[in-house]
Amino acid sequence: MTTAPLDPASTVLGIELGSTRIKAVLIDGECAVVATGGFEWTNELVDGVWSYSMEAVRDGLREAVADLAADLERRGGGTLATVAALGVSGMMHGYLPLDAEGGLLTPFRTWRNTFTQDSAAELTRLLGLNIPQRWSVAHLHHAVTRGEEHVARIARLTTLSGYVHHLLTGRHVLGVGEAAGMFPIGADNRSFDPELLRAFDEAVEAPWSLADILPQVAVAGEDAGVLTAEGAALLDPSGALRPGIPLCPPEGDAGTGMVATGAVAPRTGNVSLGTSAFAMVVLEEPIRSLHEEVDLVATPAGAPVVMAHSNNCTSDLNAWVSLFSELAAAVGSQVDRDALFEVLLGAAADGETGPGGVLAYNFVSGEHLFSLPEGRPMLVRRPEGGLTLANLMRAHLFAAFASMSHGLKVLRRTESVPIDSMVAHGGLLRTPEVPQRVLAAAFAAPVSVGASASQGGAWGMALLAAFMLRGGDRSLEDYLEEVFEDVEVSTVTPDPEEVAEYDRYLEAFERALPLERAATDLL
Repeated sequence: MTTAPLDPASTVLGIELGSTRIKAVLIDGECAVVATGGFEWTNELVDGVWSYSMEAVRDGLREAVADLAADLERRGGGTLATVAALGVSGMMHGYLPLDAEGGLLTPFRTWRNTFTQDSAAELTRLLGLNIPQRWSVAHLHHAVTRGEEHVARIARLTTLSGYVHHLLTGRHVLGVGEAAGMFPIGADNRSFDPELLRAFDEAVEAPWSLADILPQVAVAGEDAGVLTAEGAALLDPSGALRPGIPLCPPEGDAGTGMVATGAVAPRTGNVSLGTSAFAMVVLEEPIRSLHEEVDLVATPAGAPVVMAHSNNCTSDLNAWVSLFSELAAAVGSQVDRDALFEVLLGAAADGETGPGGVLAYNFVSGEHLFSLPEGRPMLVRRPEGGLTLANLMRAHLFAAFASMSHGLKVLRRTESVPIDSMVAHGGLLRTPEVPQRVLAAAFAAPVSVGASASQGGAWGMALLAAFMLRGGDRSLEDYLEEVFEDVEVSTVTPDPEEVAEYDRYLEAFERALPLERAATDLL
């Protein structure tokens, strides 16, 4: 571990490029948040590919950091000159191939794309482990087998967090948690699996060796480079942010989700809720058998993790909330968005999801957990099914967690994966109690939410950067135990009746999936 003397006034900066927002969080020596900033953005469907422009990446980084600096000044907390370390996170996996000069060879292909289905299936058979459609190696295989022109010019392959880290430091490096979603990690939990690398090279005809284009892997606490003058100017044109600041290994939002919830010890789990959703459980022993519903990844320290990832979570729910916001405006009432969420999700507490009732499908994009190549948001019910506000919102909330719950339940039926606790984070949890209760029912396990949950992955990234400086000889697990020692936490124990209700809803959801597939074919 790296240690360094710190001025008591020093701060640590964490940045996360999420699906709908680029967020920056500044923490002090006690890991408390002293300023935040953000930039709203959204993906674009261009020629059938979900993507973000790199111009938007650069603009968004500057805007988020400028917003944070303004917040810091408003709070009387000084300037960005206090920053002693920083770290960058991004939405996991996807495809960013670079040429020898670091130029991007194709538009960013995000985790949301599901056109890699054939490649994912072929690699799963080849490697004997589940290779999801969003993993970088599935996108790479797709490009190679389709004979895409840029393949011969690939010098480096990375993810969004790795790309931004390279912009800031000039180094091609990736934290082990994010690297585990590019290609399987080996038994040492610190590098890509050499046997599987060889298997890929032998089976896939390409003008390079896979090991040569993948990034260097680093674990939490290791030095991953320093902020260059160009990187500092990119983040903060004002010049307050100084070159030479050390950066920790970049991670994906899965890794920062684990850290932001303190769930890095065996038998603990966490749930991240956003445009996508994923549930992760830290394993006591690695699972090397094939389960197509789950990924085998790692904590930022390299411990084995099983993940159930859903491409769809809150997007359709957000669209319905926006619809109700339009209705309120049309009748002359302006309602704060957080207040509207609280009203609508509060109504869900009194809803019913019985037979023939409202059934919501939240598939804005394709969903690999149900082998859906494309999404068609849909709402169905029997004629006698009660269409009330409470029933509608309860169905939407149940649907938001359905795919993720399906994946984890398949795993728990086939493997011994004990879970002592689940911790949840994400913006949806700004609405108290009801989403947490539904999550507890979906997982049939206690679900905790910390007071810092809404800060999400940017705060988790700041904690990883702070660990690089202050971890000393402690493990990440021990360090986070200290961080979370005084964090206020609320825990909901699942109600048996709600667990049974959720199971019934999930069964109906799965049974009626042919409707969703028909909608994909016909609409």
